[in-house]
Amino acid sequence: MPGVPLQHVLLVGLVLFALGLYTVLTRRNAIGILMGVELLLNAAAINFVAFARYSGTPTDGQIFAIFVIMLAAAEAAIGLAIVLGIYQNFSSIDVDATHALRH
Repeated sequence: MPGVPLQHVLLVGLVLFALGLYTVLTRRNAIGILMGVELLLNAAAINFVAFARYSGTPTDGQIFAIFVIMLAAAEAAIGLAIVLGIYQNFSSIDVDATHALRH
């Protein structure tokens, strides 16, 4: 198949996944953590499409990518509702402030 080699697409997916993982692990802000999770999901969608394209059934990868996009939209809606709840109770979106919920 002509076009971009699989290794290049996988490298883009790896970079997106690494950036998302770094963002999730280092951010204290709940919005930043949600953005990192979005990067992780986008990296998975890119890999689904890449592997499906190079295996000969491109529509399978696109269908999986659409499911990942729907999952990301649901995650964003629920995550933002949780962030608004945290902000309403603590007047901050710092995830370290939520340790008071355990007690």
